[in-house]
Amino acid sequence: MRDLGVGFSYLVQGQRWVSRHGKQYEFGLVPGLITLVLYAAALVTLAVYGEAFVTWATPFADDWTSPWAGLFRGFLTVVLFALALLLAVLTFTAVTLLIGQPFYEKLSEKVDRDVSPDGTAPESGLPLWRELWLSARDSLRIVARAALWGVLLFGLGFVPFVGQTIVPVIGFFVTGFFLTEELTAVALQRRGVDLRARLSLLRSRKMLVWGFGTPLGLAFLVPFVAVFLMPGAVAGATLMARDLRGEETQTTEDDPETADAPEEGATP
Repeated sequence: MRDLGVGFSYLVQGQRWVSRHGKQYEFGLVPGLITLVLYAAALVTLAVYGEAFVTWATPFADDWTSPWAGLFRGFLTVVLFALALLLAVLTFTAVTLLIGQPFYEKLSEKVDRDVSPDGTAPESGLPLWRELWLSARDSLRIVARAALWGVLLFGLGFVPFVGQTIVPVIGFFVTGFFLTEELTAVALQRRGVDLRARLSLLRSRKMLVWGFGTPLGLAFLVPFVAVFLMPGAVAGATLMARDLRGEETQTTEDDPETADAPEEGATP
């Protein structure tokens, strides 16, 4: 259970790190802002044309007597928009990381150099186009898995009692896991850890993963918060990746922000 607290501490440490590195924080905001504009435009379009789309997709309801056709199509429109919101939450991080790959790579490298005892950061040695391709491929795989979970949980949401109590809790933990995978991928991919190995590594420390990703997923439900937390989340995920890999991390004794940080690689 202690891993839950350790995971949350990495989330806090990441936000502290970017607060002390203003240029890195401003640099890391750009991808989130771009993604936010794209998602907002998509959701506004769906809100405006969603009803028309549902009407077009359900011609069999044209001959239904009033008010059943309207109620049926209204329900489907609400379901469509709710599912779009759920998928937006589940995929926002993946899309932001894909758009901001060069931004977050530099930020993650800076964190590694800052906390590494020898001042170095692991490098993949791959050209940028190859890194972008691997990131896009892995992101699509994670988005597909997250979408399947989203559809399953959305369907279970209609089960009386269970859908209003247990399912939302499971949903937040699932979201937290996938968020953490996407965020730690920035640092782990640079270390040559492929998707299968990353998932295995994260599953071996589920409490740590949930302690980091679940609070972040809850925070991401608040509009605009994801944009401002993303740089710190990438920094915190880099610190956690070092822990998962058992790498030594340097702490600065005269820095009150990091003096109480848990030692990476230690078993909680």
